[in-house]
Amino acid sequence: MQLIIQQIFNNNTVLVDLGDNQSAIVKGKGIAFHKSKKSFLDSSKIEKIFYLDSVDSQKNLYFLLKDIPIDIVTTTYEIVDYAKKKFNYPVIDYVYITLSDHIYGAYKRYLAGKYQASHIPDMSNQYIDEYLIASKGLSIINHNLNIKLPDTEIRNIALHFINAHDNKNRMQQVNTEIDFAKLIKTVLVRNNIFRTESNSNYYDRFMVHLQYLKQRLDNTSQDTKFDRKIELEIERDYLGSTDIAKQISNKIKQIKGVQLTSKELLYFIIHIQRITQEDGLHQH
Repeated sequence: MQLIIQQIFNNNTVLVDLGDNQSAIVKGKGIAFHKSKKSFLDSSKIEKIFYLDSVDSQKNLYFLLKDIPIDIVTTTYEIVDYAKKKFNYPVIDYVYITLSDHIYGAYKRYLAGKYQASHIPDMSNQYIDEYLIASKGLSIINHNLNIKLPDTEIRNIALHFINAHDNKNRMQQVNTEIDFAKLIKTVLVRNNIFRTESNSNYYDRFMVHLQYLKQRLDNTSQDTKFDRKIELEIERDYLGSTDIAKQISNKIKQIKGVQLTSKELLYFIIHIQRITQEDGLHQH
């Protein structure tokens, strides 16, 4: 089968058309050198291939490529691919967005000399698979991006897989009965948090996070004492953002009758903290 180039990201990475509305990201040294869109790919140069086997995964890729470098994106795909193949680990597609966003942030902070070790407690005894995946993930990140993030970064990576675990092992359509984005914007406005030029990147990512909220609420599992421990650690560090996140949680419980898990609340706190810090509000 001859692969047709849909898009060239750089000399080593392209998007190819597999037919039947399927695509894949293909990596290989010099694979796109002297190539152009719609030309055939030299399959002998393929080193890695990441399949985009759903409409959502293709949409996620284009969303990510708007402001995240392709090397970060393909690193994320490599880690998720490892989780699926080696551990048969079921994840919702949203993990591609959260993990790419996190890796890019860590990468930028590392280069700027501002990287700080994770505040998240070690839960490797409770989430063995997730920590094994994250350990390999850290190796992939450090190798692909030529950096040296510390071993504590494993905790951050593991949390993304814990939160994105597909307990029902099936995708669900996003329910439009409740417009979570609209509901949560009212809480943000009440706390004088608006989309601005400086916070637009993180604000928009939070809105994408909310698009998948119904799916995650239907896919949730009960908190453990370790989940609660993480939440308490983060709450202690980010009191202001925690207060706003809990206002949102109460609103969701009031309307939908569902209590956010500690893991979901943690994501809300982190998103809000980033938005307010970028806008100079600095929630404490």
